Amino acid sequence: MRETVSGLPPAFWWLWTSTLVNRLGGFVATFMALYLTLDRGYSATYAGLVAALHGLGGVLSSLGAGVMTDRLGRRPTLLIAQSSTAVSVALLGFVRDPVAIAGVAFLVGMASNASRPAVQAMMADIVRPEDRIRAFSLNYWAINLGFAVSTMAAGFIAEHSYAAGFLLEAVMTMICAIVVFVKLPESKPVQVAGEEHEDSVGLGTVLRDGRFMAVVGLSFLVALIFQQGAVGLPVAMGAAGFTPADYGMAIAVNGVLIVVLQIPVTRFIEHRDPGRLLVVSALLAGYGFGLTAFAGSVGVFALTVCVWTLAEIVNAPTQTGLVVQLSPAHGRGRYQGMYTMSWAVAALVAPLMSGLVIDRYGAEWLWGTCAVVGTVAGLGYALLMRRPPTETPALTTPTPVDPAPATLAPADLAPAPVPAGVVVPVPVPVPVVEASAVVDGASAGKGRASGRGGEGRSEVSAS
Repeated sequence: MRETVSGLPPAFWWLWTSTLVNRLGGFVATFMALYLTLDRGYSATYAGLVAALHGLGGVLSSLGAGVMTDRLGRRPTLLIAQSSTAVSVALLGFVRDPVAIAGVAFLVGMASNASRPAVQAMMADIVRPEDRIRAFSLNYWAINLGFAVSTMAAGFIAEHSYAAGFLLEAVMTMICAIVVFVKLPESKPVQVAGEEHEDSVGLGTVLRDGRFMAVVGLSFLVALIFQQGAVGLPVAMGAAGFTPADYGMAIAVNGVLIVVLQIPVTRFIEHRDPGRLLVVSALLAGYGFGLTAFAGSVGVFALTVCVWTLAEIVNAPTQTGLVVQLSPAHGRGRYQGMYTMSWAVAALVAPLMSGLVIDRYGAEWLWGTCAVVGTVAGLGYALLMRRPPTETPALTTPTPVDPAPATLAPADLAPAPVPAGVVVPVPVPVPVVEASAVVDGASAGKGRASGRGGEGRSEVSAS
């Protein structure tokens, strides 16, 4: 534990704390359906529509928040996203009209998802490249720890008052905004005069980046598999005669394993080949869900959850680190926004996929489909990672002074010709000035004139 948490900058830990507090207050995403059907008395169809609008808001805000992260900066985007989330969540607890509820749920989805590109971009800015896998793992650990605690607490709160749950989440989210405002400086790479890079990355640039878009597509496939844990698994278990409590016991294994194993597994994978890790995680995810076809008891269902949870622990930090490697430092927001959108779209498609397959062909076909999708994703990662990616450095570090001494040509040392009629005085001995002083001054001037020699330095110090 000491080795895992050591060496990371204080700004990372404030960002980590903000993530943990935000997840501790999670209430809307967990109990939205129960609130609408049990407390407000609406139909399951209406609850599904609201959930879809909430997800659609997240899809649309992914790209917009990515652009804001690059143009406005990481810190302003976080402040806007978290403040908007707090206000919209509080409002959701008080609106009663069905159309108003649907509209506010859409706004909540937009605001809550807008912080993700900024968080990931800021984390990449402030953490050294060699520590990023570890940092992303710790952040993912905080997300799941907060989610595990919030789901248990939210259950007790919901028994007394759903409105109290909405207000609690609003307060916790506003605390996150305050932490960002007080403790986190802006980490966006600063443009150096004369460098042409600030406006060189747009959404079109991201879409034309074939290798990165391949990663986005593979990420969508993997996310489609993982979403079945919250969508296809409860439906299939219910159809097989298992109770909601049985599903709760099986799925609880996911959160417990992530909390217990995320740090030790991170130590194991930190310096290993990311390509192999992504292939293994895709196969484990696909075949972990594929094994569900043979489950006939809660214990076996829990065992399958163990398999795909291990895939989740490996995949999440590794894939996020790969996205950072493929993203130019001045375009991280847009790249992270596109990556975040792949998960948001998967959250919309997964319910349609699982419902259609289970209704028409049966749950066994859904789990077989997951195995096929995992195999395709694994092959895709194997082909994509045959050539390791290289990270585009930030162009923000001044050029280092050239340490090599300058050489003077013999012609430069020859005396200048004396015009006719000019009297030349007898030379008087003077103190000798070492040439190194002149050379150092010339080299320093050269270093200031050139603007690109320091590209290879770490962008952390420049941030």
